[in-house]
Amino acid sequence: MKKCNRAYFFTLFLCLTWLWMPSYSLAEEIKEESNIPSHVLDISKENTFPNSTEDQEIIEPNKLTKELIEGVDIPIENPELIKVLNESNIKPSPIAIGYRGMVYLGRWPINYQSTESNINWEYQLINKNEMNNVGGEDVQEMSYYQQEEKEIKGALTGKISNPDQIKTMMLLKASENTKLPLAYQTVIGHNTKLANSYNVPIQKQGILDAYAPAVNEKGQVTFGEVYIELKGSNKTIQIKNVTKQGIGAWIPVQDYLSFSFKVK
Repeated sequence: MKKCNRAYFFTLFLCLTWLWMPSYSLAEEIKEESNIPSHVLDISKENTFPNSTEDQEIIEPNKLTKELIEGVDIPIENPELIKVLNESNIKPSPIAIGYRGMVYLGRWPINYQSTESNINWEYQLINKNEMNNVGGEDVQEMSYYQQEEKEIKGALTGKISNPDQIKTMMLLKASENTKLPLAYQTVIGHNTKLANSYNVPIQKQGILDAYAPAVNEKGQVTFGEVYIELKGSNKTIQIKNVTKQGIGAWIPVQDYLSFSFKVK
């Protein structure tokens, strides 16, 4: 009977261990992949302001657009340009032997190539909590409490043509590089608080600063004049007068805060 009980508990222990291991490994993998410091916390559940996720619409090229894009040496990645190409109704006649023509679609940002995606975990100070325990007789505990609503905005760091299209491409690339939820605008709501506590010793004053992090994205945009060239029943994309321009942007990390606790 004792041997049976031992076997039962041993089997139960192995099952519980097996169930626990995958979730632990996954959590460690996510933490390692995101490379988020321990003093940076996700407040998405506690945030009293419901930030809308800035999901960027991924516009997939249709069959014809994909064929046209694959025939161009310069990668075409601008979602707005791909959308225009998808909606193009230019269809040369199959009997148009010897016909040639060029349709000018305008000057476009063709793609954005990232060179740096650096995270500033203390991009903007958004809250300060203080506790005075100078005259106290016991250690006191203090926690984060958002005293007023704060809006954090990102922006391009320089002037450039078609800024909205550039911002979209930079956001997509920075999100891919950092694996973090990014948006050009995020809000920390009033009364947002966390259960995490910090000890303030006797005869000391505790100061807890909260910062909104942001990604400093830098790279290069390729511009060009886009034409659809018609030759008989075939059409191809031609990109002419290609230029490149460096650009940077600050893109806030949504629903994350970085904390700094000091005692003086």
